[in-house]
Amino acid sequence: MAYNFSGVKESLKATEAWLAGEFSGLRTGRVSPAILDSVSVESYGARMPIAHVAAVSIEDAKTLRIAPWDAAMVKEIEHAIQAANLGVSVVPDSAGIRVSFPDLTEERRKSLIKIVKTKLEEARIRVRQERDKTMNDIQAKEKDGEIGEDDKFRLKEEMQKLVDEANSKLDAVADKKEKEIMN
Repeated sequence: MAYNFSGVKESLKATEAWLAGEFSGLRTGRVSPAILDSVSVESYGARMPIAHVAAVSIEDAKTLRIAPWDAAMVKEIEHAIQAANLGVSVVPDSAGIRVSFPDLTEERRKSLIKIVKTKLEEARIRVRQERDKTMNDIQAKEKDGEIGEDDKFRLKEEMQKLVDEANSKLDAVADKKEKEIMN
């Protein structure tokens, strides 16, 4: 009997996408508008991401330019970025806001790598939980007589291959981010 691993594969892909999203918010040597994704601003009575109330672009290697669509939002955006404690300097000007990123210190790089390792471990925990859930399901199907013992071992092996593949992808994403941080 064939076991349907499509839900497991989707969950593992979602975990990889989640980790990549978490890493995009970590500042490395390069400036990225994704760093501001976690910052929300009060706009017309609702909390919204900065990207929903302004155009965010890269001005140079260490500066982001934020051009709000409503000039009245400049102060709100400035306060939201300062409150997010991203370690950046925020300077409002006539056209919007300039966000300058200082060079990373060795201490800050080490703390970012600790964050990378923590996020990687969170992703691995998600993978393990998915594996355990599937293994329990396979075990239950064998107990109910839906699959034989040989099939159970074959399915568990197949599941472990999927987990190993997912973990190696997660490790590759984390290694890439660590190299970005250290350069």
